Amino acid sequence: MKKLLTALALAATFAVPAWAATQTVTLSVPGMTCPTCPIIVKKAISRIEGVDKVDVTFEPREAVVTFDDTKTSVHELIKATGDAGFPSSVKQ
Repeated sequence: MKKLLTALALAATFAVPAWAATQTVTLSVPGMTCPTCPIIVKKAISRIEGVDKVDVTFEPREAVVTFDDTKTSVHELIKATGDAGFPSSVKQ
């Protein structure tokens, strides 16, 4: 019985994705041409499930996004800005 409980406890530990992590990425959004553009970009990114925090600035035209990588991806963030009319890429 003790071995069974140990095995169940071990299985439960690995059933939760321990490798999941909150990530932060900076996106370059060069198409923002006015001070109100960041509002549109922020709304587009904020609607994505798994996004925890979004900071969009007109200068230097970038978005810093913190997200749960088990719920979304950088690709989805880039797609959201593009769909809103503001193509973006990962800032190097």
